[in-house]
Order: sequence, then C-alpha cells, then structure tokens
Amino acid sequence: MELTWYGHSTWHVTVDDTELLIDPFFDNPKTDTDPEELDPDYVLLTHGHADHIGDVDRYEGCGLVATPEIVEYCEDNFGEFDAVGGMGMNLGGTVEIGDAFVTMHRADHTNGMDTSYGTSGGMPAGFIISDTKPTQVSDEESTTFYHAGDTGLMTEMRDVIGPFLEPDAAAVPAGDHFTMGPMQAAVAVDWLDVDHAFPMHYDTFPPIEIDTQDFVNEVKGTGSNAEVHILDGDETFEL
Repeated sequence: MELTWYGHSTWHVTVDDTELLIDPFFDNPKTDTDPEELDPDYVLLTHGHADHIGDVDRYEGCGLVATPEIVEYCEDNFGEFDAVGGMGMNLGGTVEIGDAFVTMHRADHTNGMDTSYGTSGGMPAGFIISDTKPTQVSDEESTTFYHAGDTGLMTEMRDVIGPFLEPDAAAVPAGDHFTMGPMQAAVAVDWLDVDHAFPMHYDTFPPIEIDTQDFVNEVKGTGSNAEVHILDGDETFEL
C-alpha cells in the first residue's frame, strides 16, 4: 500500500492496482501537484466542506465513495459520478472497490455543504482502507490505513477502530481550532495502537498553523510506540 499526502487532508492511496483519492483539495500550500495529473479509480469524500471537496469536479465520471447526501450534492453540482452502490454508502458499512476494502466510520465534526449553513451533508466520516475484508479474526497479513477525516477525539478510536479494524497507520487531523490539536491527536494515535502516525489538516490557514514537533512530543508523551512521520507535501510513504 502506498500513501501520498498532498497537504491538508488530501491523500492518494494505492492498494495493489486500485488508486483512491481522499478529499481532493489542492489549493493548499503543501502541494505543487496539478489535480489533473492524477487519475484515481475512486474518490472518497469524508464530508462536504469546501476544503475537502474543492477539486472533486476534476474527477467527474470517477467512482465516488461518500454518503448519499454528498453523492447527490456532487452530482447536482459537479457532474455525473459512478457512485458506489449507485447511491453512495453510510456509516458502519464496508464496500469492496477494486483491490481495496473501505469501511466508513463516523467522525465528530460539522458538515454544512461547502461550509455553508444552508445544506447539511449528514454525519461526517472517516475511512478505514484495507487490502483484506475486515473480520473479527485478527489478520496479521493485512495492511490497513485509517484516514480519520475532520474529527475531535472520540472513544470509538479506542473501543472499535483500534481493536477491531486494526489500522497499521493513521492520518489524524492535528491543526487544532477546527479539529483535534497535537495533544488530542496524540491520544488518538495511542488509542488506535498504530505503528505509523501522520498529522494532517494543519498549516493550510492561519488558525491551523502548528509546530509539528508538538505532535511528535505529545505522541511520545502518551507512551505510544507509533513512529511519527511528518511528510512533505507530495511525499509518498510505503506501508
């Protein structure tokens, strides 16, 4: 599994021969990539805020993984998409898309479409992406990545996602103000019991500028054994 961070919450995930793009928003200071350089098989949207769907129109016709509300909004505003299941999916569900299994889990955040109070996109989400179908039987051979979406700290990370979905790596928002800051993001990493941790959703706007060393220090302070990776924009990590 290859993970490429394009700044903010935008990740490109390759699972064998299947390419996934999460929350396309390339108008951020961490990336020099033209979004049209990418040709994903599926676009995954955690929620409808403008800094998460800002470039989804570049991928019209692509497979789309999102809640039914966000699927309908995108089709009304950005063109036709091949939505998974014909209408999207919802929290708690797992879908098989190409070589990947994607489980949608809740995130604690707001979800006005385009950051507006006029239209709600329902509950925001995060995605657990694996190369094997999740079951109650632990599979040490599987590789699993958790994109937490925009969220605050929640006990489901400790009680459900960590022990049952068993991510090997997690990208957690750490920019504070709109999501978790370094301290709570570090607690999330500890609860998830991952081997690799990546901060995201920081430095894009003044309110979420942070010193990433604070996140490194906070993870260490929890006693977690996770290795923290502060990626440069457009940098790839092989999981």
